[in-house]
Amino acid sequence: MYDIIIKIGAIFLIVLICFVFVYFIRRRKYKIKLFKTKLNKGLNKTETGIAARIPLLGKYFRIDTRLLSTIEDTLIASDLGVELTDILIDRLKKIDRRESANLAEILKTEIKSLINSEISINETKTKPRVILCVGVNGTGKTTSIGKLAYRFRTQGKRVMLVAGDTFRAAAYEQLKIWAERSGAEFLGNPKGKDPSSVAFDAIKSALVKGHDTVMIDTAGRLHTKSNLMDELAKIKRVIAKQIPDAPHDIWLVLDANTGQNGIVQAQEFLKTVGVTGIILSKLDGTAKGGAVLAIHHKLSIPIRYLGVGEQIDDLVEFDPGNFVDALLKVME
Repeated sequence: MYDIIIKIGAIFLIVLICFVFVYFIRRRKYKIKLFKTKLNKGLNKTETGIAARIPLLGKYFRIDTRLLSTIEDTLIASDLGVELTDILIDRLKKIDRRESANLAEILKTEIKSLINSEISINETKTKPRVILCVGVNGTGKTTSIGKLAYRFRTQGKRVMLVAGDTFRAAAYEQLKIWAERSGAEFLGNPKGKDPSSVAFDAIKSALVKGHDTVMIDTAGRLHTKSNLMDELAKIKRVIAKQIPDAPHDIWLVLDANTGQNGIVQAQEFLKTVGVTGIILSKLDGTAKGGAVLAIHHKLSIPIRYLGVGEQIDDLVEFDPGNFVDALLKVME
């Protein structure tokens, strides 16, 4: 009798393990499918523009001078940039024109080969992980922070959002609302306290309470204003006084609609505070999705996340392969 119970128990355990395994596999496939759906939706305007301009996309053709000119104009129009476009056109010229090939697959292969997948990403084990978010006004910085907070919360992390933007009157309330929506803790000073002091108090509180992640919003500033850029450097120094290797990440939020100007912004912020990653927002509202690759290629700064919609979960991790596939997805 005892042996029978053991055998039944063993069979039940095996069935349970198989069920759990299948569940997680299906859940992973669902997440991948959802990710690609959101990415395709976010790139719809860019994708539609490319498909409309290159009517042979997805069909077989011969690469000639006229087609190369069409491809060149299309890639520049999608804000891939002159430099990156020239490299791609030069590579396409070397393809044997006597052979018919699929344009979408050729472009995917060539663009993917230009993406540096070996750029190091800082994944600190220090608690809390401190992320300083910077950018000019109107890029969607506060919204992106709220979406990131939601993403981290769904991963089971304790998150604190810090209102370091003490210049814009509505910034405090906006970030507070995002904290409530995402389930993150909020810290700020509605009376316009010095942003460095707010950051200092936040780190002190997070250390005591054991938060996993602290994200600090900063005042939107033009990259041409040296006094405001110097203030960012001050905030960075103040944070490091309590956690020597912090901030662990400095993420620059760029509006996809700014196109090539985003490179100029990134260069200035990189010079002042050392940007470690880029969040490209409002990708769903532009036909210039190619700017993502132009920035990545020019500055070798990791693109971390893409804003692909208005919902709280409309933020996806940047995956070069999936992004290029979506960018040049053949229209059915």
